[in-house]
Amino acid sequence: MAVKRNLVALFLFATSQAQAQQAPSPTPVPKPARSVVFVAHDADAITDFHPDPKIVRSMVDRLVLAVTGETDLAKAWGSLVAPNDRVGIKISAAGGQLFTTHRDVVNAIVDGLVAAGHSRSSIIVWDRSLTRIKEAGYRPGQEGYQLRDIPPKTGYDEKAMFTAPLLGTLVWGDFEYRRELGTLDPLSESENTSNVSHIAKILSQDVTKVINVPVMSSAEMTGIAGCLYNMTLPNVDNWRRFAQGNRFGGTSIAEMYSNQLIGQKVVLNIVDGLVAQYAGGPESQPLYSERHATIYASKDPVALDAVVLKKLEEWRSHGALPKIGDMAGYIKAAAFGGLGNEAPEKIDIRNVGRNR
Repeated sequence: MAVKRNLVALFLFATSQAQAQQAPSPTPVPKPARSVVFVAHDADAITDFHPDPKIVRSMVDRLVLAVTGETDLAKAWGSLVAPNDRVGIKISAAGGQLFTTHRDVVNAIVDGLVAAGHSRSSIIVWDRSLTRIKEAGYRPGQEGYQLRDIPPKTGYDEKAMFTAPLLGTLVWGDFEYRRELGTLDPLSESENTSNVSHIAKILSQDVTKVINVPVMSSAEMTGIAGCLYNMTLPNVDNWRRFAQGNRFGGTSIAEMYSNQLIGQKVVLNIVDGLVAQYAGGPESQPLYSERHATIYASKDPVALDAVVLKKLEEWRSHGALPKIGDMAGYIKAAAFGGLGNEAPEKIDIRNVGRNR
């Protein structure tokens, strides 16, 4: 199986290179010899699903200082985003009240960006759907920053596409969905398919730099809903074809992330592990949750996903649940394609300590 996955990854990576030759793209950042994942843990950061805003802010600030090597918070954020950048924060809102990216984490990031010279009103915080965002404590229209979702059909860029050799059945909300086919006989439905996904306009047009902030969660069909997942499947239409576990589609997540409009815009990954969910995600499953009181950060999404996957596997083993590593084979594919480091011996884990 490992050989097969590597061959698939090689094919996908080669495909992405062939596509890249058709249109100019920025020179990719060389894969680091080693990657660092920074960890902030504070047992008092969350109680009964309620985070402590001051402690959470301190954790996020320490992580950003550690990642950048700066001693001043404004300079730290300024080293990640330039004054003329249009900055977006990609959250995960699929988990509703308990398992959406915590508002206190987002606020700490926004305040750091403001300290670096960005206006609060220019910052976009988004996910595919924000239907239950109020349940998670967010206040649309009152936060000062933009809370935005991706409108069905109209929220995708006609000219920004990702093609993979895998057909998906289009549904209402996908850019190319043709309503008239849905009114015909079932055989006609087979025509309403496509091997193309369109990228959200927020990514293709509205932001130039992204802070990627997923929740520490499993995902039923892709292993984990981590850094690579959070920037890909929720940001494209016709995405269901990629959510097929360890089947061919899942590996395309790695290739999709390498797109110049997606992964190359990410300057920092922060995983919200205040409460972690090790089964049933990314939707809310409180029975499979851990009060982890931990936040992770790294510039390497592959290394961060590998670290998160290992921890989720530990909790699953304690609960006699099957492993999910095979479903997250795209993490190895991403490392194989030069997007980061997945091997434990190439990842340094550094605790940023407690400062209160």
